[in-house]
Amino acid sequence: MAEIEFGGEMVTTYGSLPELHEKAPHFELIKSDLSIGTLEDFKGSRVIMNIFPSIDTGVCATSVRNFNKRASDLKNTVVLCISRDLPFAQQRFISDEGLDNIINLSDFRDRNFGKDYGVELLDGAFEGLLCRAVIVLNENGHVIHSQLVDRIEDEPDYLAALKTLL
Repeated sequence: MAEIEFGGEMVTTYGSLPELHEKAPHFELIKSDLSIGTLEDFKGSRVIMNIFPSIDTGVCATSVRNFNKRASDLKNTVVLCISRDLPFAQQRFISDEGLDNIINLSDFRDRNFGKDYGVELLDGAFEGLLCRAVIVLNENGHVIHSQLVDRIEDEPDYLAALKTLL
């Protein structure tokens, strides 16, 4: 378990982020068209996982916009924006914003991603949602960067994540 701050109080997560150099756990998440997306779908590509509570909050929306912009010039890299929002809400946001450099995935159905990646919130006002974290994988699916954001209200360190891909 990890502790992070939300609204001035400490909340806990289900577990811990995958360790550096560890193979990322398998996942099955729901894509915007309601089909299943897996980690295997991105084999051979570098992956930035932007994980957050809800696309309908300001900081979460900002992180999606920023990764869309900042990762657009990176070769062989995909940005996965992962939350427990319904795929319809995720798709509405990227359509309204005109974002085309990200892939939305939802953990709303089986909720295993939050547990397997140690990002499910166990208590507090956002209990059951995902916390804010960034995980970067190399082409072989190994973790080369991870950040559990200390305060849910804060943005992730974009430069630290992107620097691992330069």
